Amino acid sequence: MLTITNEAEQAIRGILEASNAPDGSVLRIAPQPAQQDGPGAGPGLVVSVTDAPPPDDQVVEGDQVEVSVEPSAAVMLDDKELDATVVGGQVNFSIGDQAE
Repeated sequence: MLTITNEAEQAIRGILEASNAPDGSVLRIAPQPAQQDGPGAGPGLVVSVTDAPPPDDQVVEGDQVEVSVEPSAAVMLDDKELDATVVGGQVNFSIGDQAE
């Protein structure tokens, strides 16, 4: 199952607070349609804020946040870790292998 670093948790909390999302809102990870050419060509993932996790999504719980993962994305992210860096107020999420 996807894990969440402390840095990602802090970034997610900041995003949810800044978006004025209602209580119970979560960050959601879902597949993005494949781009045909150019930078980032191929399938990817998109992150969004949603009021509640869809019923079929996998919910990953951190210490103080939850991340909703669309089922086909959950398969891709099963052994991965969600991390984040914040540079100049811009959040950059990254997916890497889980620390052992």
